[in-house]
Amino acid sequence: MSYRTQVITVFGGSGFIGRHLIRRLAKSGAVVRIATRNPAKAGFLKTAGAVGQIVPFATDVTKDESVARALRGADIAINLIGVLYERGAQSFQAAHVDCAARIARIAAVGGVSRLVHVSALGADAASPASYARSKAAGEQAVLDAYPAATILRPSIVFGPEDNFFNKFAAMAQIAPALPLIGGGKTRFQPVYVGDLADAIVASLDLDSAKGRTFELGGPRVYSFRELLELTLKTIQRKRFLATIPWSAAETLGGVLEKVPVLAPALTRDQVELLKRDNVVSPSAAGFADLGITALTSCEVLVPTYLGRFIVGGRNPTVAGGAH
Repeated sequence: MSYRTQVITVFGGSGFIGRHLIRRLAKSGAVVRIATRNPAKAGFLKTAGAVGQIVPFATDVTKDESVARALRGADIAINLIGVLYERGAQSFQAAHVDCAARIARIAAVGGVSRLVHVSALGADAASPASYARSKAAGEQAVLDAYPAATILRPSIVFGPEDNFFNKFAAMAQIAPALPLIGGGKTRFQPVYVGDLADAIVASLDLDSAKGRTFELGGPRVYSFRELLELTLKTIQRKRFLATIPWSAAETLGGVLEKVPVLAPALTRDQVELLKRDNVVSPSAAGFADLGITALTSCEVLVPTYLGRFIVGGRNPTVAGGAH
């Protein structure tokens, strides 16, 4: 891929997925604008490219004029904006629907040649979970405004800065047990953040990706129980896996989501999401359709960044190693 004369605007580019994507886009030679509320927090990404190539760009995605400035002269737009829970002005409707629609509409009017919208596996207008419904509504809003947009739906994304394995590894440091919500039978197909970034880049080179939706899952399907067991094995700790019935989980989520300041450990909406498997549909277009066949597994990658949770470090000298 070479876009040496082009400008790529990435909305939400300073986040978990963005930092991996920006490094790949920088190799193309394009000028990359990181459209973000706080450009100072994206400053560390400047070193991913040549001087002046990576440009943090102050953007308020709730305002048309601000989004228009971020897209002025851009050839490609990529939207990574998403939130995991609602709080105050941070709503699913605002992040997943309104902002997505605004970016797509202004990109279309401004003549942006390609638009990639990163959604989520499980996006469903009929879902009981607000998160999934808003993701589906966002996809539809994007396609209504920009029919040639490429939609990518990843399963849970893992990598060094993820909010899944790191979250449960940290919990295992202080808690005697980990929560096995609904018995831990829900299935997931975790996708490595680097593979997702590669898929985004690959989609830019394929005319066949225009107007299509791709479901992206990793090489293996795991139950929620298996993912927690993998976490504990990796950090060499023994913890009881406590089954929490759905009704109890809903009650707990209702309490935790009201805790001020801190990001909630669980919400009622997340409990609803856990009631459905999060795996790629057999008939859906996926990584292979984007020319990507070698995918990274959790077993290979997770130990490379959870070592900090092992007592004594990655290679503890204390016999036994499990706590």
